[in-house]
Parts: sequence; C-alpha cells; structure tokens
Amino acid sequence: MKKCLITILILFQTLLSYSEHYLITGKVANELTSEPFEGATVFVRSLNINTETDSQGNYSLKLPEGTYVLEAFSLGMAIASKSVTANQNMVVNFYLSELAGNLQEVEVRDSRQSLAGISRLQAVENFGIYEAKKNELIILNDFAANKVNNNARQIFAKVPGLNIWESDFAGLQLDIAARGLGPGRTANFNTRQNGYDMSADALGYPESYYLPAMQAVERIEIVRGAASLQYGTQFGGMLNFRLKEAPNVPFEMNVEQAIGSFGMVSSFASVGGKLNKLDYYGYYQYREGDGWRENSEFEAHTAFAKLGWQANDRLKFGIEHSFLSYKAQQPGGLTDEHFNNGNLEESLRSRNWFRVSWNLLAATLEYRFNERTQFNLKTFGLFSQRDALGNLEQIGVPDNPNESRTLISDKFNNQGSEMRLVHRYAVGNKNSAIVVGARYYNGLTDRKQGDAITNDGSDFEFLTPEDPEEFDYEFPSQNYAFFAENLIDLTSRLSLTSGFRLEHIRTDAEGTWNLNRYDFAGNLISSTENEDASSEVRTFPLFGVGLSYYINDNLSFYSNISQNFRSITFSDLRVVNPNFQLDSLITDERGYNVDLGIRGRLATWLNVDISAFLMRYNDRIGLYELPGSTTLFRTNIGDSRHIGLETFSEVDIWRLAGKNSRKSGLGLFLNMSITEAYYINSDITSIRNRRVEYVPEVMLRTGLNYRYKGLKATYQFSYLGQQFSDATNSTFNPNALTGIIPSYQVMDASVEYNFNQFKCTAGVNNILDEKYFTRRAESYPGPGIIPATPRSFYFSLGFKLDSK
Repeated sequence: MKKCLITILILFQTLLSYSEHYLITGKVANELTSEPFEGATVFVRSLNINTETDSQGNYSLKLPEGTYVLEAFSLGMAIASKSVTANQNMVVNFYLSELAGNLQEVEVRDSRQSLAGISRLQAVENFGIYEAKKNELIILNDFAANKVNNNARQIFAKVPGLNIWESDFAGLQLDIAARGLGPGRTANFNTRQNGYDMSADALGYPESYYLPAMQAVERIEIVRGAASLQYGTQFGGMLNFRLKEAPNVPFEMNVEQAIGSFGMVSSFASVGGKLNKLDYYGYYQYREGDGWRENSEFEAHTAFAKLGWQANDRLKFGIEHSFLSYKAQQPGGLTDEHFNNGNLEESLRSRNWFRVSWNLLAATLEYRFNERTQFNLKTFGLFSQRDALGNLEQIGVPDNPNESRTLISDKFNNQGSEMRLVHRYAVGNKNSAIVVGARYYNGLTDRKQGDAITNDGSDFEFLTPEDPEEFDYEFPSQNYAFFAENLIDLTSRLSLTSGFRLEHIRTDAEGTWNLNRYDFAGNLISSTENEDASSEVRTFPLFGVGLSYYINDNLSFYSNISQNFRSITFSDLRVVNPNFQLDSLITDERGYNVDLGIRGRLATWLNVDISAFLMRYNDRIGLYELPGSTTLFRTNIGDSRHIGLETFSEVDIWRLAGKNSRKSGLGLFLNMSITEAYYINSDITSIRNRRVEYVPEVMLRTGLNYRYKGLKATYQFSYLGQQFSDATNSTFNPNALTGIIPSYQVMDASVEYNFNQFKCTAGVNNILDEKYFTRRAESYPGPGIIPATPRSFYFSLGFKLDSK
C-alpha cells in the first residue's frame, strides 16, 4: 500500500507544469542602532501579499519573475521601499528610521489573516518545515469566543475532524482528537507550549492536565500525522500553544474581569514590555465556580512568566515558568436511566475530588549564524502532581460514606532538551531548506494507589502512605531521537519534502502491587504483596515524504505519507480499577498517515482546504467487555483503518457582494468531516469489522463571523453524529460504561467590542439548552455518562494601560 502511494506521488509530480519563482530574503533593522525588528511587515503592494519578520528581524518571500516594489515598516517607524527585479534569488535588507511626521494610513492584507481566526503555517517557520503537511493556525485575537472558560467547541470551530469531549464546565483541561483517536486529555497529540513539551510524560503518560489561559494565547498551531518526524511519533500530530509576545512598548498591562452562569468568576491580568535588550511578559488568572451539577465546585490558579534578553543581533536567551493549581469536586457519572429521565444536575458521588499542581520550566536559546542559518535550543523540565480521590465503583453501586475512598497519586519529574538547526540553501536556482535536530528526554513517574480517608472532604492523603493498599510503582523512561527533514523546490511550483526520525526509547516499571481478595459483602479476606520489574528497549526509524504543487500563488495541492508510532503508556502497564483489567502482554502501536488535498483561495472571496486522509493504526490498544462479565479488558484489540474527508471553506460575503471594506467584514464558514473507521483485523470476534469507538461518521460546524471597526461577533452551529463508546459497538449496558453516544447539535454566540482602552465580551453557549453528552467514562471523572453543560452565559470587561 505504501509503495503504491509513493508511486502515485511521483507520477503526480511529472504531470505538473510550472513558471519560475525566486526567493527574496533579508533583514529589517533600525537605521541608527541596527537592532532587528521582530514582527515588522514586508509588503508587495502589486501582489497584495506580505510577511512578518522573525525574532531576528529576518523575512522571506517567494515571488514570480518580474519587477516589484517592496515596502517595509514597523510600529513608530517610517516606511522604507525598494524596487527589485526577481530574476534570481537575492537578499534585500531594510533599515527603518523613526517617523518625522504624520503618515498616511496604509492597508495591509496578510494572506495569513484573510480569514477570521484560521490560517496555515508557512513553508518554513519557527524552526520547522510545514510544506506539504496538513496544518492549521488558529489566531485567537481575530474572532469572538468564550476564551474565559476555554470553550474548545468555539476555539477549534474551524479545524475539521476534531472530536471534543466536554467533560467540565470551566475548561480546566482540553480533550480533543482527530481522525478517530481518543480525545481523553488530548493524549493522541504531541502537546506543546511555545515549542516544548507540556504533557505529563511525553512517552509513558502523554496526557495534558495543564492548559494555558486562552486570553494569553496568541495562536494555536496544529500539524496532523505528518508531524511525527519533527515533533514525535503520535498518530494525531502536534498541537502547540504559542503564548503572546512582549508588546513593543516599555510597559503594557491588561486586566479582565468576568462573571458567568453557575457562580463562575474569572480574573485575568497580564503585564509585558520591552526595555532596551530585555523583554518580559507574564499573566495570572484566577477562576472559581459552583458548577452546574451538584458536587462540582472548582477553583483554579494559572500563571506564566517569561524573560528574554537580546544579547546582540545574533543571540537571544529566554526563560519561562508556567504554573497551574486547581482543585475540583467531581459529581461522577450518570446511568442511562438517570440521563434519559432528565436528572442531569443530579450527582451520585459526593466524595470525589481531583487536584492538579503543575510547574513547567523552560530555557531557550536562539542564535543566527547568518541570514540563512539559525539555531534553536529549548531545555525544559516538568515538576508536577495530580491526585484523584473518590469511589471508583460502577455508578450504579451506591457510595457508602463509611468506606474508605481510593486515592491515585502521580508525581512527574521530567527533563528534556531539543535542538534544531534550520538552513536555507539553493540547488542551482531552486530554493531549499533543511531542518535537523536532536532530542533527549528523561522521565520519571511515581504512581501510588491505595485507601484514603473516609470523609467527603478534599483530603488527598493515604491511610498508609509508606505502604499503599493497591500499588506503589516507579515508571522511568528515556528517549533519544535524531530527525532531519528537507524541503527542495524541484521547480518554481513543485516542491518535495522528505525526512526521517530515528527513535531510541526505553520504558521501565518497578514496584509492588497487592492482590486483594474480598467476600460478597466487600470485606477483605486476604492480601498478597507482589514485586514487579520490567524493562523494554526499542530503536527504530520512521520515514515520510510529501509533495506540494502551486497551481498559482494562492492555491496549491499537497500530499504526504508519514509513519507513526505510539508507545505503551503507564496506564497500560499497571492500574487497579474494579471496572477493568489489563493484558500483561500488551504491546506498542504502529502505523502511518496519508494526506492528499487542495488549499488556498479559489477566488478573492472563497478560501478552501479540502483533503482526504488514510490512517492505518496497527495493534490498537482499547477496551472491550469480557464475555459474561461487566468488566472491561484493556489489550491490543486489533488493527484499524480510518478513511475520511476533511473540508473547510469560508466565503467572504462582503467581497462576494462587491464590497471591499477595511473596517468591516462578514464571513460564512463551513467545516465538515466524514470518517469511516473500522477494525479490519482482530482476533476478537466481537470486535472484527466493528466501527472504531468515539468516531462520529459526520461532524459539521458552521457559522458567521462579523466585524465592524471594534466590534466582533460570532455565531456557530455544531453537529456530531452518533458514536460508539467501545470496540464491540454495544448499544446499552446498565453500568453506563459502554453504549451509544447519540448525535447532538449545539449553538453558540459570542460578541466582543473594543473601544479606546476598554474591551467588553459577552456570549451564550448551548443557546437552545440541548441535553446531550460526549463521553462515557470508565474511571474519573465518572464512571458513567458525563453530561455536557446546559445553556450558560458569560460577560467580561477588560482594560488596557500602556506607556505609549
């Protein structure tokens, strides 16, 4: 199959014609101080295209043969212009002077921001190659949404194919996945913040308990399965939250106060600025609420601080610290009977709690050797803990207040470094770029499970901390990786991207677990302590190749195939849960992703990204119900094949009507995916040829984005088709752990208004008060059905103060 696809790609290359394009690179700097301008704009007026400079003041443009006027400008500086004749690759530098008087207003329309909140990554950007890859870039400041509660349904509305679990009202954590992968804590993406890992353990426990405040996020970068070569082996790809940079003033402060339904209160404050060679940015967010169900109160603190020092025009250092602390009471799951009777606010658990304490540190270094070669080093460390406390029994079993609760406590101590070097070069008169890098990662997770205090408070303490009743394990892991990816222009319109990744992974497990036996009344009869130690080492390569063909400057075809790998997690090695058992012979998962699509501007008023994908997922780990039992068994349940169509389109209604206003706009977007995912090979009869769990065959999101001067408004409609919650496609079970997840539709609306230094936002989520759920949990925060949030409102008022 893979050989056939590669052959198709090569044949596709030979069918294409082309015309010459040339690479224009250069630097934008201060005329007096020679300091580079980050975020300066270089504009080609006749083509209505532009780009921004990076942190070193560098830019690059690809232009067809001809003569053009290039203009460069930055905040508070006069425009500089140069006439160039593009008949070869060339370097064009700009040196800007301060404004001496009033400047006539100039409109710049960046193709990146021509859509409301969605765009795509450039071919080479931020020490990565993204040409020929399926990717999305969410620009959060471009649209109105409920960023106070991190509403993923609105924030990711224009990314096709995303299934979103809506497990908590406050958006304390993110649960998203694509192409039929499990959404739980976004574990099937390689999740990053500012380019470095932020998950609990990138190898053994890639779940993300930490989520930055969306009010502090500048953009979100998503690269699908082809990200496996540069960022790690996950099937879902890479998800990166890029936080706001320091504003280009000595001091700026933003404050925002929000209130909402169910007792929600949110306070946000940020400060930032640049002082000579030093830049800084930081924020603090506090949120609390009662929740909309009984026993669902929460309190959360999130903070971030960053310092950067531009040592000279080549070298920059930075340090960052992210902090999260939250505690939430968990109301537990519901049975189908409770949900169908409309008792959604009811809670069958009053003693369940969850706590997270997150510390993520990073040090960065960027060095520019010359205009074409840059080096980047990121070193990071995670020192964090999560604790789950409560009753893990099936939700139909009453919670006895006189029995001790179960406490699962994880401590994460991880360190890693990742270095990258990007070099732009020419072969003949054709442009090329190569990214090479290496990664070192060392992780240690300490996991304990045992009995905890009997009461209903948030006392996260073991009864016997030195000898917990269930198990006490350490899970060390190590990872060394080397990767390289190369982009070469075969012609002025056709480019080839190819690369490989060499992985060395070691995962260990060492500890003790107790075999406990109980009588029918639940009394402990005997307990036998068992020692366990295991180690697994594997070294393997991954390969990928992609082609990109530009029909014109605004529209391109892209295609790629990349191998993927997912290591067994610590949860696959040892857990004590009365609802499921583990297979001791469980193994890693392997497969590949294929993309073929077209994206860009079909007309001045129509943008599209339409792609087909194939994902092969071998030795998939999953759950199925043991015959004659209500216990779930976790093992390699079979190979799955995922085929689908992901489409996004947006119509600029203003332009379609013949209007072209800089101050206003109206856009209609449609995001739809159709996915068929089946188990095509399984030794388990009840699973073979069944649909993969948590894969709606149809997902549709559509809406309107309106802007007028300082006003932004968004309306959105979402529909997800029916899903199964387990691999056997069971339709009903009285324990509610498995069964159908019915189709549902939800409407949301948000508005934002900026006037002078003030900002006002308001909105309503789930306008029609739809009763629905997105998941059935086998453990926390269930077990059972987790109902989604009913209709809710929010309102916020913000103020900006700066030293301009």
